[in-house]
Amino acid sequence: MWCAIYLVQLSANAQTYQATSIGARPNIIHIIIDDIGYDDFSIYGSLYYQTPHIDALAKEGTRLTNFYAPHGTCTPTRAAIMTGRYSPRINDRIGLGVLFPSNTNGLDSSKEITFTKQLQKVGYATALVGKWHLGHLPKFLPPAHGFDSYVGIPYPNDHGPERLGNTGSRGYPPIPLMRNSEKVKDLSNNELGELPAQFIREACAFMKEKAASKQPFYLQYSNIETHTPYFIPKGFEGRSNYGAFGDAVAYIDYTVGVLTGYLKQLGLEKNTLIVIHSDNGPLVEKYQELEDSYGKFGLVDTSLQHQLRDGKYQQRFEGGVRSACFVKWPGVIGVGAVNQNIYSGVDLFTSFLQVAGAEMPTGRVIDGKPMLESIISNKPVRNTFYAFAPQKEVQGVRYNNWKLVLDKRAGKNTLLLFDLATDAQEKNNIASANQGIVDALYALALRAQKAVEENKPLLETNSFNF
Repeated sequence: MWCAIYLVQLSANAQTYQATSIGARPNIIHIIIDDIGYDDFSIYGSLYYQTPHIDALAKEGTRLTNFYAPHGTCTPTRAAIMTGRYSPRINDRIGLGVLFPSNTNGLDSSKEITFTKQLQKVGYATALVGKWHLGHLPKFLPPAHGFDSYVGIPYPNDHGPERLGNTGSRGYPPIPLMRNSEKVKDLSNNELGELPAQFIREACAFMKEKAASKQPFYLQYSNIETHTPYFIPKGFEGRSNYGAFGDAVAYIDYTVGVLTGYLKQLGLEKNTLIVIHSDNGPLVEKYQELEDSYGKFGLVDTSLQHQLRDGKYQQRFEGGVRSACFVKWPGVIGVGAVNQNIYSGVDLFTSFLQVAGAEMPTGRVIDGKPMLESIISNKPVRNTFYAFAPQKEVQGVRYNNWKLVLDKRAGKNTLLLFDLATDAQEKNNIASANQGIVDALYALALRAQKAVEENKPLLETNSFNF
């Protein structure tokens, strides 16, 4: 029935999506939560945190259990999502690693096309509220990439002057609050703590304005609560029993409740697609520099147990890249459903263009696949996910439920094999007993690396008999 409500056809040359719908094109609210774990939501089995507003939203839509951030850190993930291209392809295959205030590079608008630029062409208003982290110079900021409005910070909230580094100080300038391409002011730590409250007000004001004008919109709400330092507005401290990070989880849940509640109040809920996910996994190891810089607001509780192995800063193991993801679109996407198909963050690019009826960019390889009809029909759109380092190297391959980890650290080339159907925590390396599977997945990894080097598409395969 949902497929009848929303029909999508892909043209023969795979470059343009044509979308027709009984209703108007949907608004899109895209919530990217920073550095939060797969199981940091109670509906995903958290042992420590309660997230009632996010849980309620998930029950009103479909919960994805095999959604992957394209990378284990922020900049490469966000670049891949915005362009539909894995990080090694970015900027003419130069790639983008994590950017700091000292960097003078960024997502190059002369080389890359973001989905927001394409949405603008079909009449969408576009806004980003929160963190950007794809370059802080004016030519790299959101207005250069198809955002009509931007209020936020150009890099993370822990890239300020208090960062110590190995030499005692990294020498970073104060973190600026930006409005479009102009700096409003430099932020103190106290002001950083109050910033999440300003962000939710800005997001609600944007929705109110677009409700009045009846213009379809895309809103990227990219708040900073669960990124170090775990500052939150006064009056919300101590809401959890798990320190500053737990309080930050409670606050992002609160803001999602405010956002979705206001959406209903404005009468926009029925024609709005909402997607929530993380940019990468959580910090799971002690980070002495952050703790020395921010005290309890940079403290990682290493005693907490997670469902997935490892976390942020790596993409070999599931904990760095596998993200909780919730998708809601009333009347189109199933209610209370759980979808176990494999999806990647690059698929959001293709999917947002799809629902808006926007044109696919030409003259470039797009790695994203249309995930909306897959969610509706519960039929897989991909059977393979590649975990790339920013510079071409494949460090993990998932094919259906088989996972090969390529670990070249310490000058070795170690291959680890896991069956995620029975070992989601990647505890039991079964490579020695399954050499044929190891060889096949290793060949896939090498083929993917070569495809990026030669600027060719990554290919799906159904030829394996295991």
